[in-house]
Amino acid sequence: MSKILIVEDQILIANHIKNILTDSDFNNIEMAHNTDDATKMICIFNPDIILLDINLQGNHNGIVWAKEQVTNSQIIFITGQIEKETMLKAFEVNPVTYLTKPVKKTDLIAAIELANIKNKINYVIVKNGFDEVKVNFDDILFLKSDKNYIDIQLTNKIITIRNTLDNFYKELDADVFCRIHRSYVVNKSKVTQKKTSSILIKNYELPISRNFSFDF
Repeated sequence: MSKILIVEDQILIANHIKNILTDSDFNNIEMAHNTDDATKMICIFNPDIILLDINLQGNHNGIVWAKEQVTNSQIIFITGQIEKETMLKAFEVNPVTYLTKPVKKTDLIAAIELANIKNKINYVIVKNGFDEVKVNFDDILFLKSDKNYIDIQLTNKIITIRNTLDNFYKELDADVFCRIHRSYVVNKSKVTQKKTSSILIKNYELPISRNFSFDF
């Protein structure tokens, strides 16, 4: 369950938002009513999502605070106004979206779900020799297993790691990757053609086992 920090200096509004979330089974929630407390909560609580008042403690101060303090959390701005100038400033911190007061339940839950999607891990860390390498899912074409070793076929090179395909597959996003054979896992978005017993990814033709399946 995502950790949510509500940063809102109007206590009634903060409590209203928290009540909506708890009623919707979001229970890992903390609140801060000023920038000092919010900064402390980032260190202590390490939130995944921050619901942030744009005008916290003054004009656009929530935006300024986010620029200075927020690095690893998804931001959903809360505002009582919709001015073009304000929105342009808010977009500089790449928020998920913004909600207008009074905050509606349907809008809030939709924003949280969108933030959760953006928070989804889209990479894996692998050992390449003595180095640890961050490999983005989008750079992986397919995986080929050879007993206790795996060839990770990227768009421009191959990385070979010591692992079993069964174990490594558990680290991947099932919405992105699909096992088509006991020796092959493919990035579904890279498949260009499906045949009766094989698929094509660029110039690679990979077998599909009867024990597995693939659908675009």
